[in-house]
Amino acid sequence: MKDTRRARINLGLLLAAALVLVTVDHRSGDRSPFGPFRGAGTTVFGVAERAGAGVVRPVGGFFEAMTGAFSARDRIEELKAENRRLKRDLMAQSLDRGRSEELRRLLGVAGTGGYRVLTAQVIARRGAPGFEEAVELDVGRGDGVRTEMTVLNADGLVGRVVRTGPSTSTVVLLSDAASAAGARLEGSNEIGVVHGVGESGRLVRFRLLDSTAPITVGHRIVSFGSHRGVPYVAGVPIGVIERVEATPGELTRIAYARPYADLTALDVVGVVVRAPERAPRDAVLPPSPPSGPRTADARRVRREGL
Repeated sequence: MKDTRRARINLGLLLAAALVLVTVDHRSGDRSPFGPFRGAGTTVFGVAERAGAGVVRPVGGFFEAMTGAFSARDRIEELKAENRRLKRDLMAQSLDRGRSEELRRLLGVAGTGGYRVLTAQVIARRGAPGFEEAVELDVGRGDGVRTEMTVLNADGLVGRVVRTGPSTSTVVLLSDAASAAGARLEGSNEIGVVHGVGESGRLVRFRLLDSTAPITVGHRIVSFGSHRGVPYVAGVPIGVIERVEATPGELTRIAYARPYADLTALDVVGVVVRAPERAPRDAVLPPSPPSGPRTADARRVRREGL
């Protein structure tokens, strides 16, 4: 109890002394006898403050740098996402321009041949019962598509419809081994049959019914047409003869043609929903190439006795 009372008395005396010193220092101003002590204290505490700041500043800088790094990383990710979006937009615009051009050319071909077409887009490549090379279109019965309709694109004959659904349809390609279409040599009445041979659509086989009829590399063939244009309308470009086989003693001649239509990269196509009233003959064929290479190829074939 005595120690506690004594401590309180000492604390009171110290507080009273402190108040007296503060009062004297404040009233004396610059002439205060405690000026040197106050300057020394300021110096000591200033050094301590600067030392503390020197320790804290690198830590603060570290956290600021980390915050900046996270912000920069987020910004980089944002820029990458924006770059991907721009690439997708550019690709979509390029595809749209390409499809618009394909559509324009397709409608031009349809107008030249007198075909009434329903435009469609290839949405899948898949097999069908009995066929290996077929594609699926985004149009079907609800759009007026029926089986055994001709399908073409801006370059030439693609195939025929073999199955229809409410909103889709299946087309067997001209390149399928089970596919067959009547064909005619350009500029003549010589006819034959085109069969698919697979090979990813690179070539089709043309069997000319008259073995004595002249046929050379560079000759072009078009669809001969079927009764009422089913399954094939007349005059659609098929391809260019690339190779003629020697068939001595045979009743027919065999040649291989490169299709005009790229059957491995189909996009915009047209389903012929009405055949022309008059066969367009060779009007739909593209302009003939220069005669020089074709003449040279023909001479080579004659020299080889094909």
